[in-house]
Amino acid sequence: MIDTKQILGMIPHRYPFLLVDRLVEIRRDHSAVGIKNVTVNEPFFQGHFPGHPVMPGVLIIESMAQTAAGMVIATLGPDAGIPIVYFMSIDGAKFRKPVTPGDQLRITVTKEKRRGQIWRFACAARVDGAMVAEATITAMIMENETPA
Repeated sequence: MIDTKQILGMIPHRYPFLLVDRLVEIRRDHSAVGIKNVTVNEPFFQGHFPGHPVMPGVLIIESMAQTAAGMVIATLGPDAGIPIVYFMSIDGAKFRKPVTPGDQLRITVTKEKRRGQIWRFACAARVDGAMVAEATITAMIMENETPA
């Protein structure tokens, strides 16, 4: 298991934009499972939506990307530093059910393809076993940042 402190050493995201709390399973160069505990204290709930808090779909996609980034770093190894990752495409995004405070997202990402610096992942997010979102994301791994 990789906890939040270790994730901070792997990807450049910081509060309030760190959207994965831990990685509970990593199969290098294959897949990863991330956990995001959704709490009422999340800053986005102030405006999305007052009186009816719903996690924005784009942030669910971002949590998928951060889980994928953790798998990439685990695959490349600690000498790779912290790469800058740019989205290239998000395909087939579907949102099946709202994610609300108290939910725990279980995010599964599986590498579909890698060609050089381009990686493509099949992603799914579930709450209590029920699919809440899915997408295929493609990203480019760019220059490395020296770990702080």
